[in-house]
Amino acid sequence: MAEILVYVDHVDGAVRKPTLELLTLARRIGEPVAVALGNGAADTAAALAEHGAVKVLTADAPEFAEYLVVPKVDALQAAYEAVSPAAVLVPSSAEGKEIAARLAVRIGSGLITDAVDLEAGDEGPVATQAAFAASFTTKSRVSKGTPVITVKPNSAPVEAAPAAGAVEALAVSFGALATGTKVTARTPRESTGRPELTEAAIVVSGGRGVNGAENFAIIEALADSLGAAVGASRAAVDAGWYPHSSQVGQTGKSVSPQLYIASGISGAIQHRAGMQTSKTIVAINKDAEAPIFELVDYGVVGDLFDVVPQLTEEIESRKG
Repeated sequence: MAEILVYVDHVDGAVRKPTLELLTLARRIGEPVAVALGNGAADTAAALAEHGAVKVLTADAPEFAEYLVVPKVDALQAAYEAVSPAAVLVPSSAEGKEIAARLAVRIGSGLITDAVDLEAGDEGPVATQAAFAASFTTKSRVSKGTPVITVKPNSAPVEAAPAAGAVEALAVSFGALATGTKVTARTPRESTGRPELTEAAIVVSGGRGVNGAENFAIIEALADSLGAAVGASRAAVDAGWYPHSSQVGQTGKSVSPQLYIASGISGAIQHRAGMQTSKTIVAINKDAEAPIFELVDYGVVGDLFDVVPQLTEEIESRKG
């Protein structure tokens, strides 16, 4: 069976959920071979093996932490040359997409970004994507070289499928460009205690209808009752009510959770582009003609200041 290279996104050995989802997809089209780089790379082996990695290639070097992107591309290229895989899968984060694009250029292959599903095809893996602000669903395959594909978080379930997970050291030679951009300082992002927006299974977002930064507390309360991430529309961010890091949309972050709750969001195309691939969409808006109602699974026509607190209270009461 063909081997599929999977780039591992981890933090000091703790494997992030999008990588485990990639392993599920990789098993559909071949045998997953994971590539883990940097501090704690060897510590990822148990989790990766538990989720289907037949082999784990690891490498650690100061360059991975001290310089941006290129050392990781060098390592992924070394893994590609060692394995000769049928495809390379990378999480669809900002860094992941840059790594994938650089690798595709180096190996002369086609690139597919932001896939939401993968299946085996007669001429190679077939990727499903959402196009034109998620107005269309397309199926694509790479026609030249080894497919390099980035996959959005929440595109596949995390499924345990124990495999050998044999750990092998990956020999990496860094090129002249590897040290071109040095990391001079790092500032830890303040933790909210909520899930990462792009990886969350549930997202609760507020828009212009929230009518002020102080009112986002009711959006946060609903999110916390569900264990969800908090998002915001561009209008809310531009007004200074919520940080840009939480913006969902074409100029913000793209999310694809199992459940997306939009409160006080009209549904402009810019916002829809960032959340339309969500599995279930719920909208709360007092304007029955709001465009958001065109794409929802469930819509509530009402004042969010009445509906959201009642919903939060109901959820909390059922927890007991």
